[in-house]
Amino acid sequence: MRWRTTFSATRAAWRRSVAACPRETYIPLLRATGVTSVLLLVLLAAGRVVAAGDGFELSNGWLGIGFGHEHGDLVRLTDAHTRQNFAGAASTNAGLWELTLSGQEEIVSPADAKSFHFQPVSGKEPALRLTWEQFELPAAPALRVEVVVRLERGQSMSRWELAVSGLGGLGVGQVRFPRIVNIPRQENERLAVPVWMGEQLAESRRFFAGQGKGAQRQQWTYPGILSMQCLAFYRQDGPGLYVACDDTAVFNKAFAVFGATEGKLGCEVVHLPEALPPEGGARGAGRSSDAWRLPYSVRLGTFEGDWLTAAERYRAWATNQVWAKESRLARGRVPAWARDTALWVWNRGRSPGVLEPAMVLQEKLGLPVSVFWHWWHGCAYDTGFPEYFPPREGTESFTNALVSAQSKGIHALVYMNQRLWGITTRSWGDEDAERFAVKGADGKVHPEVYNTYTKQPCAPMCMGTEFWQQKYAGLAVRAVHELGVNGIYMDQACTSLPCYDPHHGHPLGGGVYWMRGFRTLESDIRSRCAARGEPVVLAGEGCSEPWLPYLDLMLSLQVSRERFMSASGWETIPFFHAVYHPYAVFYGNYSSLTMPPYDELWPAEFAPAEPLKLLDRKFSRQFCLEQARSFVWGQQPAIANFLPIELTDRAEEVDFVMRMARLRSRAAKYLLHGTFLRPPQVRGPSATLDISRLWVYGGRQGGLTEYQKTSPLALAAAWGAPDKNVALAVASIADQPIRVALDLPDAKYGLPQNSSVYQMDEKGRRRLGTLRKMGNSIELELPARAACILELVPPRNSGDSRKGAEALSHR
Repeated sequence: MRWRTTFSATRAAWRRSVAACPRETYIPLLRATGVTSVLLLVLLAAGRVVAAGDGFELSNGWLGIGFGHEHGDLVRLTDAHTRQNFAGAASTNAGLWELTLSGQEEIVSPADAKSFHFQPVSGKEPALRLTWEQFELPAAPALRVEVVVRLERGQSMSRWELAVSGLGGLGVGQVRFPRIVNIPRQENERLAVPVWMGEQLAESRRFFAGQGKGAQRQQWTYPGILSMQCLAFYRQDGPGLYVACDDTAVFNKAFAVFGATEGKLGCEVVHLPEALPPEGGARGAGRSSDAWRLPYSVRLGTFEGDWLTAAERYRAWATNQVWAKESRLARGRVPAWARDTALWVWNRGRSPGVLEPAMVLQEKLGLPVSVFWHWWHGCAYDTGFPEYFPPREGTESFTNALVSAQSKGIHALVYMNQRLWGITTRSWGDEDAERFAVKGADGKVHPEVYNTYTKQPCAPMCMGTEFWQQKYAGLAVRAVHELGVNGIYMDQACTSLPCYDPHHGHPLGGGVYWMRGFRTLESDIRSRCAARGEPVVLAGEGCSEPWLPYLDLMLSLQVSRERFMSASGWETIPFFHAVYHPYAVFYGNYSSLTMPPYDELWPAEFAPAEPLKLLDRKFSRQFCLEQARSFVWGQQPAIANFLPIELTDRAEEVDFVMRMARLRSRAAKYLLHGTFLRPPQVRGPSATLDISRLWVYGGRQGGLTEYQKTSPLALAAAWGAPDKNVALAVASIADQPIRVALDLPDAKYGLPQNSSVYQMDEKGRRRLGTLRKMGNSIELELPARAACILELVPPRNSGDSRKGAEALSHR
């Protein structure tokens, strides 16, 4: 057994254990740590603590964690099976933790302690308590830091806890813990981070510690752009490091990766403790108690595989948490029109350029089309928020056009930014909005500038204030009741900021007030819109687990990463979808066949000569790649800046989108309700694609830059339906027919060999044979720009699989 059982040794076993540990190894440990000789020998004999060189190691037979005896530095985090270590010794005094103490802005680390010792923690799991004392701080002479490390039974996982006492008059401003400052190098390294949908970086060591730029650092905040509390660093299909938190209350934190000299790479979790505002609301560091404890655990572990292996580990925990169980989709609360939208039109401006193209496309598609409507408002985009009313074309024109479109089955989701207020707007001063904006630790508003033409700043508003909750809810309710819109797109919803304003009534800096404020806002909007009879739809930018109970739709644009992000080496992966797909409705991409539009309320001198000009056909495969990703990764498709002329002048590209939309509507039990499974390995041709990078702030030249990248011409993903059927979603972006082979995982998704294989495409659904007949690989001839669903149906489901698919597609 790999698990070393709790010590219950006979006298002979005791002697063997002690004899195996030479005096020159454990005697220095006794002197350095203060542990009694009997206690240390018990630990050594039990296999829980092992003397290792100049330190000691905690082990459960699956994972070994080594500490230096002088300061308790983390020097080993070794997987017992692969023998890969993920925590090399640091060449500096970088310790296991680092505290920023507010009041004196003092930074304290283990090297500052004059006393360090460890002792066992009783229980069924191997565990140690590490203690640092005697920091010689005049303001906190009794300062004490304790870390408890627990190894989990029967797996290569550990839990890390931290507590601080004896703070005196000081507060804890920030905690970096645990810190892994020197991750040993492996070949073919990858870093996977759930930045909203998810991103993966090859050559991560070169990115953070090379490229001639010096050491780099990236930090991702949670709750917010870090959509889940985890990251993974691994060798492709080899040993990996798993870092996560088990915080169910959604406290502010961040995960960070950083480089150092000589190609070294590290990571850490940054925690923001909450502090009570100073007495009387005065500006300052905030009141603090004499002690603080991390209100959740950090989990460090090892695995073998890739980003999906890490996602599956996180999924086993995350889908049992309240945000998954209470998600809108899981509870059947997503309004039917939003759940069943077959295709989104993401257009901007007045109603003729938004609603009329959508009606044309819906007639051609034969399935529900909805509009994702920007720039309807009376203010300039990115500068005039929240002065949305009246619509720029006038209330009567807007509502008449919308009523006409709704009579034809079109639904409208309109843009309203849920965190920005333009500082140059009249309402900023009239409503004294600055009082309720987010304040930094310096007590000041930190403006954000998005509009590169006017450079006019906006301020982020604090979601923890009742003022902003009521202000935004009132605007949203007005759009629903007065204009008749079907839903609100809450831009920048899946983000949060720490706020240090002592007058806002929430803890300073860290805490859970942002999500509590959003919950209040969401509930208020829904209750005030209920009188209309039709439930309002709320959508948000990005995807993030704490927002699952509150948002009906999550905009996931990273399928179009190349179109709006620089070529930095990061690649999109469906990390979040792999964990939460059955718990959320994902929609959208930035995929467009035209140049960007230009807001008529922006300065005329920057307007491009031909906004919405059709792009060169050489970029068509990029468009198809974005659409193929949306299809195989289980998102509702979208076309941005759609023009009816595209039905003729870009007929092949639009037809590709419509065929996938129709196919998706028939496969909803997989692509809406399904669970992400390990995809088959696709063997097929690749090609060099022309990539267009452009955005709405491109100026008179449209901002078009182009480059090339290599991409597979066929994409595939695997989905498990609630009825245990499995589907392979396949799409080809090739201009010509291609032949591909889909190599199935060894376990073939746990299906019996006599399971039937069906192919579903625009021609219908037909049986191809059985898994036994297909073997470990399924070969396909794919026409140009084609998509299909391969259903793997066990014998018990073969008779009613069509009926089940139809039932789920209409849920």
